[in-house]
Parts: sequence; structure tokens; C-alpha cells
Amino acid sequence: MESKYKNIFFVFGIIVLGIMVTQLDFAEAWGGICHAGYWFAAVVALWAFLYVLNTLSWWIIIRSQKETATPVPDKSKGLRGAMEFFWLYRVTISGFALNYATPGGLMGGEPYRIMSLKRKIGVERASSSVILYVMTHIFSHFWFWLLSILLFVVVRKVTMPTCIMLIVTAVVCLAAIWFFLRGYKRGLAVSAMRIAGHIPFLKRWAGKFVSSNSERLAEIDKQIASLHNQNRLTFLLAVCLELLCRFFSAFEIMFVLLVIVPDISYWDCVIILAFTSLFANILFFMPLQLGGREGGFLMSATGLGLTASAGVFVALIVRLRELIWTGIGLFLIKFDK
Repeated sequence: MESKYKNIFFVFGIIVLGIMVTQLDFAEAWGGICHAGYWFAAVVALWAFLYVLNTLSWWIIIRSQKETATPVPDKSKGLRGAMEFFWLYRVTISGFALNYATPGGLMGGEPYRIMSLKRKIGVERASSSVILYVMTHIFSHFWFWLLSILLFVVVRKVTMPTCIMLIVTAVVCLAAIWFFLRGYKRGLAVSAMRIAGHIPFLKRWAGKFVSSNSERLAEIDKQIASLHNQNRLTFLLAVCLELLCRFFSAFEIMFVLLVIVPDISYWDCVIILAFTSLFANILFFMPLQLGGREGGFLMSATGLGLTASAGVFVALIVRLRELIWTGIGLFLIKFDK
């Protein structure tokens, strides 16, 4: 990627990160770190492992795709070997850092991933692999929420209001899973641009973009469809890795709650994570999901019989972890050679 674009991503991210840091109560944050002790270090280290799973999912998607017809500037730079996996790992961390800092989430990290990857494998494969990974990432969320509903029914007493909420959520998840499966079979690039053509302020741009990039959009859709239609095992492996990442990330909540609730159950932590992530994603338009994540932790913790202070404590530690990894991801952009 050209240096000027790296600098744009870096400066934008640092500005937003600085704004996020100023929203912290530093005395409260330091007190939370001291109270969590070595568990805070465990939480930060856990995400180094979770990003490996994210990278591995994206890696196998890229490796399963057919070579693009568009010439790549330097074929020797294709993704091969452990060093290239480590490079992709850094891009993954930086992409998530930009997503955390950007209102609307995918507006920052995904363009950065495409621009970083296109010199190695071509613009069509880079675009389709990023779209496929984002689809897989979101797809796994809906499966995680659906499985968490079943888990809640098994381990918790279900009241009538809760039952109604669970049924509505399950229906939405099933509808979303159907939509994504349809997108996997047919591709989403052309359809997405057609939808953009009906949105005010985007109509003119979308029309010009489709007319001048119709062949590339068709190639991207072909690459997307090939993963599901021709590489079923790769598709299932990528989804399972992302789903596994969701369940492993529940250990973050468990590590934090062990400080104040020594007998906390792992399955309760999964339920807390599922409800919090669902609530936070409803407020996807907020940078770092400010407010949504904290409110989700508070409501889910109290709903499972924990104290409100436990929910606030978890939200604080998770927020600090996000800020640390966002900072790491942004500096990896700046110092990427």
C-alpha cells in the first residue's frame, strides 16, 4: 500500500483513538487494572490467540480461491509461507483496530485490508477474500447467537417474556443465516451495488461504478460463489474457526469475573457475551460501540443474577483491552514495511 494511504489510515485512527481515550476516567481505569491483576494480562494475551484464529480463517479463504486473471505486479509476493501468514496476521489486527475506531465498523478496516492485499494477489481476489471473510465473520455471529439461545434454554429458567424475546431473536438469526447462504451461492458484490443504486446520495456514484467495473464485480461474485459451491470443506472450516473464536472469547469475560465471582460458570459467560455482542451490534454505528457494549454487559450480568458492579467491571476491562489492541493495530499500520 502507498505510504500516503497508510498515513491517512494511521492518522485517522489515532485521532479517533485519542477521542476514545479522553472518555475514560483514568483513576477508575487504573483501579480496575490493579483490581484485575494478572487476569488483565491474561485478557490482553487471549486476544493475541483469537486474532490467530481470525487470520487463519481469512488465510484459508485466500488460499482456496482461484488465481485471478488480472496481472499481479509481483507474483513472488503471493501469500505463501509462515512469514506471509505473520504479515496477514498484522493486517488482521490493524483491520480490526480500524473497525473498532470507525463509526459503522466496516467502513475502515475492510478498505485497508483490500488495499494491503491487492498488490500480492490482485484486486479481484483481494476484494472477494475480504468480502468473504466479512460474510463469514458475521455469519458466525448469527450461529453463535442461535446456539446461545439453545444454551440459555438448557441452563436457565425461561419465563414468558424471555421466551418471546428468544423466539424473535431465533427467527431473525435464521432469516439472516438464510440470507448469507443465498449470498454465498450467488455472490453479493453486484447485488450490493444495485442496492446502493437506490440509496439517496449514492445513486449516481453506484451507477458509474457498476458501468465501469461490471467485469470486476462479476469476477468478485464468481470468487465468492466458488468458496461455497466448490470448496465446501474450506467454507465449513472457515465458519467453524470463526465460531470457535466466538466461544473462546467468552474466556475473556470469565477471566475478569473470576476476580469477583470465583464460582462463575463458563456457560454463563457465553450467555453474557452473546447478549452483549447482540446488543452492541444493534448499535453498530457508534465508534468502539460506546454505550452499547457497556449497557449490554450491565443488563446481561444483572439478568443472570450478578451484581450491577460486576457488569460495570467487565465492561471497563474489556474496553481497556480494546483500546490497547486498537493502539497496537494502528501502530502496525504505521510501521509496516
